[in-house]
Amino acid sequence: MSNHNGAKASACSRRTFLKSAGLIAGAAATAQLTVGRAAHAAGSDVVKFGLIGCGGRGSGAAMNAMDADPGAKLIAMADLFQDKVVGSRDRLKQGKPEQVDVPDDRCFHGFDAYQKVIASDAQVILIACTSCFHPLYLQAAVAAGKHVFLEKPHSTDVPGLFVVKAACEEAAKKNLSVVSGLCWRYHTGVRETMKRVLDGAIGEIVAIQETYMRTPYRLVERSADQTELQYQFRNWYHFNWLSGDDILQSLVHSLDKGAWAMHDQPPVKAYGVGGRSSSWDKPYVYGDVFDHSSVVYEYANGVRLYGVGRAQNGCYNEVSDVLMGSKGRCNLIKHQIEGATNWEYTGPKCNMTEEEQRELFQAVRAGKPINNGNYMFNSTMIGILGRMVCFTGQEVTWDDALKSTYQIGPTDPTWDMQPPVKPNEEGVYPVAIPGVTAQA
Repeated sequence: MSNHNGAKASACSRRTFLKSAGLIAGAAATAQLTVGRAAHAAGSDVVKFGLIGCGGRGSGAAMNAMDADPGAKLIAMADLFQDKVVGSRDRLKQGKPEQVDVPDDRCFHGFDAYQKVIASDAQVILIACTSCFHPLYLQAAVAAGKHVFLEKPHSTDVPGLFVVKAACEEAAKKNLSVVSGLCWRYHTGVRETMKRVLDGAIGEIVAIQETYMRTPYRLVERSADQTELQYQFRNWYHFNWLSGDDILQSLVHSLDKGAWAMHDQPPVKAYGVGGRSSSWDKPYVYGDVFDHSSVVYEYANGVRLYGVGRAQNGCYNEVSDVLMGSKGRCNLIKHQIEGATNWEYTGPKCNMTEEEQRELFQAVRAGKPINNGNYMFNSTMIGILGRMVCFTGQEVTWDDALKSTYQIGPTDPTWDMQPPVKPNEEGVYPVAIPGVTAQA
């Protein structure tokens, strides 16, 4: 993987953005907070929300919100691409005609579209867009006095993650909710099972195995009139500077559950292996992400958390969580405990992505904010640390990782810029080489 050599310019751009976003948002913040709180105090049946990111996950989050709360009304939408905004709006309108009120003049596209959604009278902002933008969009939304749902990963690099941390702390001061897209935390069966694990049902944790093995994300074919940058944004899951690699897109869900079992205490260090061994031949040339990674995280008490991820065609797939303790074992995703305690969850089934929206909107209505900032930071950092050790081939401590100033890509792209990674004449993108790549 080629390093982005404009790190200083990018860092300046991030600071410039934060300053300008704060000025823009601050002017509206007081009025927005007053309006929002007055509406809740009056018991209004309607909670207005805006959507940033109109792909599958963003559209799904919007539908989840409307399913969870019949009084939730979508009033503004944004994406980089106009066709994605309009297409998502029309599909959501067909499914929820009474809850979608997004005329053409509230369908925004382009790099500044998020600002227009945040500036609307939406009380809640759902952010589920290209992952590299998550920290800055969260910061701007909180500055404007909005409650926020933020999809994972919450950042793709350490500097961005500290922006997230600061935004969550600011949200707490403003009594605003920040709900994480690490959705297993909202799954009823997983919650009930984890409660028993944390209460000692399997004794002391001695090891954890977290697995997320699947096929690659869909590839959007290149069109003749596309620029390279447009192609990459259409396929952002496949590019590190946009997605943060597959550890942060998929395995992070499983690592988050392992972190939860460890009481959200950070590991001391990590090492791992990873690379690209398939998806090279057309039409399966999937950007510059790794297609397999295995990471060992070591905790202060000697516990190892093993994370195994893979995104390859024609292979065995599995998503599982096995927590091993001194008195038994837990299969978390199946909600089963065996050993000194034998137990299995038999309660109602749960749509966790709907449940996270239900609890967000209930919190907004009740004026009792939810703030998931603590595990948003810890679990995302565990994912970033995993990418670091796999890409570089080095053992990295938690403390050293936190000191990283490396930014994986530019934070203020424009349509006329050149992307930080480009394909060769055969259409193949450079991939990180463990033992050679210095920063990740």
